[in-house]
Amino acid sequence: MSEPVIHPPVSGDMSADAPASVEQGQAQVGVKTQAATTQPAVAPRRVRLALTRVNVLSVTKVSFLLSVASGIMIVVAAALVWFMLDKMHVFSTIQDLVGTMFDSDSNAFVALVEYMRFSRAISMATIIAVVNIVLTTALSAIGALLYNVTAALVGGVHLTLADE
Repeated sequence: MSEPVIHPPVSGDMSADAPASVEQGQAQVGVKTQAATTQPAVAPRRVRLALTRVNVLSVTKVSFLLSVASGIMIVVAAALVWFMLDKMHVFSTIQDLVGTMFDSDSNAFVALVEYMRFSRAISMATIIAVVNIVLTTALSAIGALLYNVTAALVGGVHLTLADE
């Protein structure tokens, strides 16, 4: 097996023990250097950053796409729940119960049967999904604007990132 290739350090610190070919960025295969075997363990780098501004347009785009995905999930979940309730004969049981309490010509019975149709359930889920998309997109854009104003006043959110 061949020995691993030695690459120069990222920080640019070159050891005095390293050969000239390593200093020029050309590592030799099969050659071990003293510097590679005696380097002390490097502590993880830590970088302090401050998040002082967010791009409102990018926040709006991301929130729109995520809310469209949640809207699709709402419509699909409504269809699945309706089909599950229909297979469990919940709607027919409710119709039979209301049919015994009222005659089939009454307005309450006709309204209940009309309200429990699949097209009505999907229409309501679609309306809720569209309202959710509009509100979520608008509120996240407003939130990004408010964050930018607040960050300008107090300096933003300070983060410390570390290499592992």
